[in-house]
Amino acid sequence: MNFDWHGMDITRATLLDGAYKNTQNVRRFLLRECGDDFKFDRDFMAWIRDGAPKNMGAVADEWLRRHPRASPPRGD
Repeated sequence: MNFDWHGMDITRATLLDGAYKNTQNVRRFLLRECGDDFKFDRDFMAWIRDGAPKNMGAVADEWLRRHPRASPPRGD
C-alpha cells in the first residue's frame, strides 16, 4: 500500500515510495523541519526523486545542508 502524501502524518522516519508527491502536506512538514525559508527547487526535487532510498528526515537534512543560511525551524 502506498503512503498518502496528501493526508497521512509525515514524520522524519516516513520512507519515500514510488507514489511520492510534493504536496501541501509535504511542504508543511518541511517548513516545520527546515524553517520559513524552505521552498522546493528543481535540483532539490530531482534529488528527492533520484531513486535512492531515503526518509523524510534525510530530505529535510539535505535541504538544510544545501541552505546553510536559512532561518532556523520554528519549533512548533
